[in-house]
Amino acid sequence: MSSFPSSAVRGALVLAVMSTGVVQLRAAADDADAEIKALREEIRRLDDRLRQLEQKQQLKEQETAAAAKAAPQVTITDRGFTLASGDGANSVSIRGLVQFDSRLFFHDGGLANNSFLLRRARPIIEGTFGRIYSFQFVPEFGGTAAPSILDANFGVAPGKALQFKFGKFKAPVGLELLQSDSWTFFNERTLVTNLVPNRDIGAQVSGSLRDAAVVYTAGVFNGVADGASTTNADFDNDKDVIGRLWLQPWRSDKESPLQGLAFGGAAGVGREKTTAGLTAGYKTDGQQTFFKYRAGAVADGAAWRWAPQLDYRKGPFGAMAEYVISTVNARPAIGAAKMQVQNKAWQFSAGYVLTGESSSYPGIVPNQPFNWENRTWGAWEIVVRYANLKIDNRAFPLLADPAANANQATAVGFGVNWFLSRIAMLKFDYYQTKFGFNAAGAAAPSVPNLRQDEQALISRLQLSF
Repeated sequence: MSSFPSSAVRGALVLAVMSTGVVQLRAAADDADAEIKALREEIRRLDDRLRQLEQKQQLKEQETAAAAKAAPQVTITDRGFTLASGDGANSVSIRGLVQFDSRLFFHDGGLANNSFLLRRARPIIEGTFGRIYSFQFVPEFGGTAAPSILDANFGVAPGKALQFKFGKFKAPVGLELLQSDSWTFFNERTLVTNLVPNRDIGAQVSGSLRDAAVVYTAGVFNGVADGASTTNADFDNDKDVIGRLWLQPWRSDKESPLQGLAFGGAAGVGREKTTAGLTAGYKTDGQQTFFKYRAGAVADGAAWRWAPQLDYRKGPFGAMAEYVISTVNARPAIGAAKMQVQNKAWQFSAGYVLTGESSSYPGIVPNQPFNWENRTWGAWEIVVRYANLKIDNRAFPLLADPAANANQATAVGFGVNWFLSRIAMLKFDYYQTKFGFNAAGAAAPSVPNLRQDEQALISRLQLSF
């Protein structure tokens, strides 16, 4: 008998072994599938968790951005102090203007008119709400008069082409008058400004078209006399209508030598009554009165003004010219015959920035502000001007005393402006004014300051921010 299993037994054993292996492989496969399913489930859970974290992060970032957008922004620069909402739609700014002057007169016959003067001292408060609504409030604590409110107005601006203003502000007539007090060529405005209204109360519509190539202004105002500002009360029931058109046709043409040319004109018509309808006095560059109406004279009737004007800027060169006719009907006294008086004035001013900065109507900003340690000296500008004002001879002798008033003033001015920085400036101006007289009063003027030409040196230290 053989010791080895039979072939049948061997086959059975092989089958048994193979069956056992298959079972084990199946069990291992089942375990692997279960493990894979578990891993997939874990990955899914981790993916869900990651998405949740991403969503939370996005929400947090959105909340942070919204909070930053809503948070107020405080800015303090050389342009003043500004508190604004995060989106810039609402803001309130506080700025200021301070001018300290020295006035020195030569060969004036011993008049006591040399002085230091706080010419202007103004806090300027402005604001915007919802990008459309604005306000301005400007009190004045300088000068020789009692403190007053210069500007108090609010605006509504749906767009650049249509803007409304209501309240007290500059009447849109004089070119030089409309320029900021901080940036005129000279310390004092020219003789021409005597013939235009200053600040008045009214309603105005304005706008700029074609990228500011056309700027229009029209308004209805209470009406004030030449050179006057409103006292916040109207002295009659009549109103003045004023319109102004300003053109800059080559504004966008950088290659044209006429890019900096702007021109246009203003006109106003109304009726003036009472003593308040006549000027309180026309002043020289040195701010001395050279003409005023008799105490009993009253305005009574139509009044109108016409003022063509021009401004040109090219690199460091700037020039300005304007002409004004002012007509008023007046009576020497209540009940006396009415007379029409037409006064005229014109001026030409020019400046050149020696240090190369660009001249501009809104002002000059030095490329290198004054700094003693760095040896930088700011910007320097030289300026000249010529102006003339003629009083209608029909004013003499009934409406004005020919012995106490000049009927013409012709002024020449020279100056040097030193822009230490955007906010600080020193200005040195020399003026000489020659007077003319009506034939009835030329022999011996009764007013001391009219007996000789006015020669004045006015210096100014200014801070404007």
